[in-house]
Amino acid sequence: MHAPNSVKSLPLGLSSRAARTQEAPISFLIATALRNPGLINLAAGLVDPSTLPVEAVREVAQRVLSDSKRAREALQYDTTIGLTGLRQEALSRIEKLEGVSAGQMSLTPDNIVITTGSQQALFLVGDVLIDPGDIVIAAAPSYFVFTGALDSLGATILSVPMDEDGMDVAAAGRLLERVEAEGRLARVKFIYCTSYFQNPTGLTLSAERRPKLLEIAKRFSKDHRILILEDAAYRELRYDGPAHRSIKSFDSENRYTVLSQTFSKPFSPGLKLGYSAMPPDLLDAVLHEKGSHDFGSSSLTQHLALEAMRDGHYDRQVQRLCGSYRAKRDTVLASLQRFMPRRADLHWTHPGGGLYVWLTLPKSIDTSRSEKMFETCVDRGVLYVPGDYCFQADAAGKKPMNHIRLSFGQVDAAKIEPGIQILSGVVRELLENAA
Repeated sequence: MHAPNSVKSLPLGLSSRAARTQEAPISFLIATALRNPGLINLAAGLVDPSTLPVEAVREVAQRVLSDSKRAREALQYDTTIGLTGLRQEALSRIEKLEGVSAGQMSLTPDNIVITTGSQQALFLVGDVLIDPGDIVIAAAPSYFVFTGALDSLGATILSVPMDEDGMDVAAAGRLLERVEAEGRLARVKFIYCTSYFQNPTGLTLSAERRPKLLEIAKRFSKDHRILILEDAAYRELRYDGPAHRSIKSFDSENRYTVLSQTFSKPFSPGLKLGYSAMPPDLLDAVLHEKGSHDFGSSSLTQHLALEAMRDGHYDRQVQRLCGSYRAKRDTVLASLQRFMPRRADLHWTHPGGGLYVWLTLPKSIDTSRSEKMFETCVDRGVLYVPGDYCFQADAAGKKPMNHIRLSFGQVDAAKIEPGIQILSGVVRELLENAA
């Protein structure tokens, strides 16, 4: 007979996926911010709370709930694929952004799924495509939350570099050639590409590279289709530069691409809604999986989003956000120019939209969370995202350690310059001490 407390020593039989799932870096960063409430938080990739559309949502909510019939619909379950009217509006939005008709992309509302944020769409696509050992190609650096999810699914993530024109698609082609020569092409499931104002770099895939990446995916689709998962979460937060068509817009048969967009960044994250256009056979698998998760995303917030899109609140909020974030981005760039040391090996991106600036420091400075740079910045009152979170380790288990992701989303505009000044001061001291 077991002693009453012996069960405490028995291990829990966690799944292999749970064992592969590590603590998300964002959890550590949030905990650091909470422990230090006075920190100037240049880490959080959240939206500016002062810009949230409180009055607009109050107005549309009152309109939805004051109609008894519609209120009952909004408070009931809807379908797993999502509210019909919202899927129609989402497709119209895509057409407007592309300047291309839905028919030219072989899209109908039935190719659109509403998800609980675009993050759910990314996870579901990974979940229905990836078996442990399967391969995903991604840029280096890349969005660390999703690469963490891919790790938990057991994916092998192979990286290609980026430059000022975004993901190096020619390098992706060469990588696929190598993978094919190694006999592993059958394990490649998709290419993950944040095509607009990428998290973490703020860089955008150039117009010339978009159709080329699609052609590469088609060329190496031999025994199975290799898809492109196009993450366009920041697409509508464009402050200057051209409005590129999506990769999806070149996929006239709707067979090789998934386009995932969101209501969170351009309107309100509290609605927790995203929408994705994808091939029919993939959509079927995603709906089966989503149905097992939640039966469908929140019906109430779908009705709110639909009303906001129909009455113009959504468009007005996008314009408001672009004006606010453009000013904050300009303050970040001007402050870096003013305070950072001038060196050829110290530079930063100049994003045309989104919420991020990517800072590259001399290789002598380690920006990781256990090193002096990070600890000193926190002690002096500023928080950033260590860039090593955004890279996959190479064959030797190493990552670049001299990068920083700066976010101007949530931080108060008046605190940006002081925060950059503190950051720059720490960099300058480390360089002087190393001289």
